[in-house]
Amino acid sequence: MYSNNHYNKNLKDFARELRSETVSKAEKYLWKSVLSRKQTGERFLRQRPIDNFIVDFFAPSLGFIIEIDGSSHFNRGNYDFYRQKKLESLGYVFLRFTEGDVIQNVDAVKERIDHAIFCLRQKRYNNYNSHPP
Repeated sequence: MYSNNHYNKNLKDFARELRSETVSKAEKYLWKSVLSRKQTGERFLRQRPIDNFIVDFFAPSLGFIIEIDGSSHFNRGNYDFYRQKKLESLGYVFLRFTEGDVIQNVDAVKERIDHAIFCLRQKRYNNYNSHPP
């Protein structure tokens, strides 16, 4: 069955602006060094509108969201928590990193992302094979 992953077309223009004008150094670095399809085998979208939010990175086939918290998140802990819980209630899996994590220790970040992708693929495979045709 086709799913649009709770895509919110009303946020499309704002998401496009975020992709082109306000991308952080950490987001650019993670995109180029980790999240390309050649490295993960998964298609990731940047600044994807989901429900009433825009997430940093999203792998639609896995329902997997990656967020990079920069200085703009310092005073937004309650909102970020609410936002994450809301998206998780829709079935999405979340990983959150700080800009410092990405810039200073990208290998550990990549390892956590690769592990999450592996686990989500296994879950998808097990769900697919546990249902009779």
